[in-house]
Amino acid sequence: MTPVRIAIVTDAWSPQVNGVVRTLQSVRLELQRQGHEVLVISPELFYSIPCPTYPEIRLAFARTAAVGKMLAEFAPNAIHLATEGPVCLAARRWCLARGFPFTTAYHTQFPDYVSARIGIDPEWIWRYITWFHWPSQAVLASTASIAEALRDHGLTRIRSWGRGVDLTLFGPGVAPDPAIRALPGPVQLYVGRVAVEKNIEAFLETNQPGTKVIVGDGPARATLEARYPEAKFLGAKFGADLAAAYAAADVFVFPSKTDTFGLVMIEALASGLPVAAYPVTGPIDVLKPGVGVMDDDLDKAIAGALTLDRAACAAYGKGFTWETSTRQFLEALVPVGAEREAA
Repeated sequence: MTPVRIAIVTDAWSPQVNGVVRTLQSVRLELQRQGHEVLVISPELFYSIPCPTYPEIRLAFARTAAVGKMLAEFAPNAIHLATEGPVCLAARRWCLARGFPFTTAYHTQFPDYVSARIGIDPEWIWRYITWFHWPSQAVLASTASIAEALRDHGLTRIRSWGRGVDLTLFGPGVAPDPAIRALPGPVQLYVGRVAVEKNIEAFLETNQPGTKVIVGDGPARATLEARYPEAKFLGAKFGADLAAAYAAADVFVFPSKTDTFGLVMIEALASGLPVAAYPVTGPIDVLKPGVGVMDDDLDKAIAGALTLDRAACAAYGKGFTWETSTRQFLEALVPVGAEREAA
């Protein structure tokens, strides 16, 4: 493919640590490896304030003119709005005012997250989500279940955009973290944000023997750490340290009921770690028999997952690559120049 200039506008970027950021960073690296030029417009370029109840997330005061100036100077061949926050709102206004086509993505079950935090009916938030994505030439969805949810709310221009694993980092041959491996087994591992919407308390309430290990940080950590002193809260881990944590565990527990995909699940699988989860969006699209167990009773899911073959898990996890994810992303993009010439 001829190299092109791609503008990615996002309200989620480093130093945030979450699946959206890791997805965008991984795809950007793959795009650059292929020779494409990528501009990322993110909150770090503007004055911002901490998000209420979630200070790790910054809300940027991004003026339409400022965002538009960046886009105009870059002169992209395609524009992608990755999130539904203020930076992307500014880009959205600028694109619509000038007739520039753009794509969007539905990364996060924002309606469910808001409901979990402050109790608002998710359908109220869905009105905003539908409004935001309505002018998009293509809404990128990570799974069939998410695509169905978007269609249920009136959005029909849906394109598939899967996720990948860094197979140079995560794999069955990684040396396990010795401190985690030395814990009483079986070691049950959670990786991700430590926040109310991740439903971690459901995992911490399970009754399986062994040790529960939490890798990650977030606003709920102090409360959960005090309430469940027998669990091991290790904070955030990255790169080789994270790969070693996966390698040291016996089962990966994914208690969230609000994720659109669950990037950590495929990292765990590629590491040879079976997955226990609820039968909800994310797990039902990612897992299959033999590599994960889904059950409304998380205790049963964990017990079942512990019996699965690690080699089969690793083989399945290797099927998720960032090369495939990036190809899907490129195929969904709408050329700015071609669209304007056609108009």
